[in-house]
Amino acid sequence: MGSVTTKKPHVVLVPYPAQGHVNPLMRLAKLLHAKGFHISFVNTEFNHKRLIRSKGPESVKGFDDFRFETIPDGMPPSDKDATQDVPQLCYSTRKTCLVPFKELLIKLSSSADVPPVSCVISDGVMSFGIKAAEDLGIPEVQFWTASACSFIGYLHYRELIKRGIFPFKNDDYLTDGTLDKPVDWIVGMSNVKYRDLPSFFRTTDPNDERKHKIV
Repeated sequence: MGSVTTKKPHVVLVPYPAQGHVNPLMRLAKLLHAKGFHISFVNTEFNHKRLIRSKGPESVKGFDDFRFETIPDGMPPSDKDATQDVPQLCYSTRKTCLVPFKELLIKLSSSADVPPVSCVISDGVMSFGIKAAEDLGIPEVQFWTASACSFIGYLHYRELIKRGIFPFKNDDYLTDGTLDKPVDWIVGMSNVKYRDLPSFFRTTDPNDERKHKIV
């Protein structure tokens, strides 16, 4: 490994393991790589295997300065070629990914083959990235993969709960016009109805794991 490579700033990126999250972070990784950064892109072991099955082993070989790493997601083993159960995956990543991700950062920072980790960029819903980076004294950035409007919506989720709007009391909200009621108190969003807010909000279960992920 040449000295130029070992002197590059090294960014570790970790997306939520779903296509709509992996793709935006991959585009960001490629942009940073083009600007001279060393990249470690972290997939779950499950998604890494899916990628190999879909596009072949060459797809994850990368370059000397663009590498793929993996961590377990804590889910039961599966050979399904599909996104895993979202609520279960939310719970599992929240509960189990901190330790293996932190161990990966330690391994990368102590490796003679790559530069020390300069920064972690974690998906906005992969909060363990914050904790792992803070514990190791590594700068960390959260990357939101959806639109700015969806981000504003998520920021107001606690207020929606406080106002007694979410979770819905029963499934009547699907047919009684509730989703067409205006939301006129969120600054920066006009002409918005409840149906325009992120669909993950639509639950009648106060213990919905996606709620805990958002909050």
